[in-house]
Amino acid sequence: EDPNHQNQTNEAEESSAKKQCLETVLPKCEGVVNDEPKNKSIDKLIEDELRELKDRSKRRFVGLDSGCNGVVFVQMIKRDGDPGPAEIVKHMMTSAAATRKHMSRFILRVLPVELTCYASEEEISKAIKPLIDQYFPAEAEAQTPLKFAVLYDARANTGIDRMAIIKAVAKAVPAPHKVDLNNPDKSIIVQIAKTVCSIGVVEKYKELCKYNLRQLTSPTA
Repeated sequence: EDPNHQNQTNEAEESSAKKQCLETVLPKCEGVVNDEPKNKSIDKLIEDELRELKDRSKRRFVGLDSGCNGVVFVQMIKRDGDPGPAEIVKHMMTSAAATRKHMSRFILRVLPVELTCYASEEEISKAIKPLIDQYFPAEAEAQTPLKFAVLYDARANTGIDRMAIIKAVAKAVPAPHKVDLNNPDKSIIVQIAKTVCSIGVVEKYKELCKYNLRQLTSPTA
């Protein structure tokens, strides 16, 4: 056989195979390309981001006015799988203690808020029950009794009996858990600002300098 004729035949068959392959693949590729979003300008992307930030339902954290000087509330929109306020604040404190790096010039102390209610003895006693059930299970469910302390602070509210609130919170914790002000396993933080009571549960409150970032990051802490 003529070698040149054989080469031409092979090239023709190869060309035909490539053509068939392209005809099969291209329509699928075109479908993918057409599904891609159109390119947006930088200005348009910025506008979209600002619009999303103004929509509170899409923002992860929202600043709220506490009505008290030096106190800021940050509301967190918790989604499935997200860590809660107590976990986030604990991570902030342990990281600050380990790195000695202060993360803000203006933040002195960060405390988690896991529930809020009207600042009255009756309302606090009702609202705190789910939080107590979460952190201090009843005797039948508790494997190890916990020691706890109730830490109370109030701002712009002089009409509430401090000891009455502390006793109401401590009474809500079931046996066999006991009060220990010197070495608690968990501390129940009760913060009142005007007519709002905020409550959270923290660990190692004293060891982590009462969650004071400046003390945690100071060289002598």
